[in-house]
Amino acid sequence: MKKICSICNCEMNSIFTATLLNRYTVQYYQCPNCEYLCTENPYWLEESYKTPINFTDTGILVRNILFSKITSCLIFFIYSKEKQYLDYGGGYGIFTRLMRDIGFDFYWFDPFADNLFAKGFEYPSNTEEIELITSFENFEHFVDPIIDLEKIKAISPNILFSTKLLPKPILGPGDWWYYGLEHGQHVSFYSEKTLQTIADKFGLKYYSLEHDLHLLTHHKLNKFSLLIIKKIYWMIFPMIRLLTQPKIFEDMELLKKRHNP
Repeated sequence: MKKICSICNCEMNSIFTATLLNRYTVQYYQCPNCEYLCTENPYWLEESYKTPINFTDTGILVRNILFSKITSCLIFFIYSKEKQYLDYGGGYGIFTRLMRDIGFDFYWFDPFADNLFAKGFEYPSNTEEIELITSFENFEHFVDPIIDLEKIKAISPNILFSTKLLPKPILGPGDWWYYGLEHGQHVSFYSEKTLQTIADKFGLKYYSLEHDLHLLTHHKLNKFSLLIIKKIYWMIFPMIRLLTQPKIFEDMELLKKRHNP
């Protein structure tokens, strides 16, 4: 079956089949040009998303805490700490709440999950221009990454996201856990070349960071900023906490006023 790459429009090669959700035999394809790897048309997603956060995501809390520290450093040194921010595909609202607790004006959006921890701070309620979008563990869920990124870039051209890069050489379905065969939600996979191709398509700069983090932005990062974000964020973060004002009580008062005007 012929499949065209949704990122660079080249014809893709069939590379292997895998069994998803213990019953669907699914074909996987890779683009010989930009290295993008994806499944066939994912007809099983309605079943996969009956539970939006998949049951094997045991790293959800550790990941959110780690990324909150790195994101704080990125905002503090590259962007404006006074602007508004959006966690796109924000799951249960853990990251949005963490960032507001640190002192940054973050908002939440997710079409699949319930906002449990950042209620009252949904996008686009009372938001202005968004300085930076965060989107963690979402890119592998995109059925057509270009369409999804067009929606994201329409909100902000600065996008910090996480996704694991494809191993080299490509591993089979039983040898790389990130294919997510047990839940079937991961349908798109990228290499650095893929992400650079996407950046070029949107006229953005691409930076590969530590901990599976990536940045698409119109800003040019200098070596000092990259060093902080990639290597010594853990040393800088405590100092940022001293220079920011947590929104814990401010948010509580705001929510009380909304509930009892």
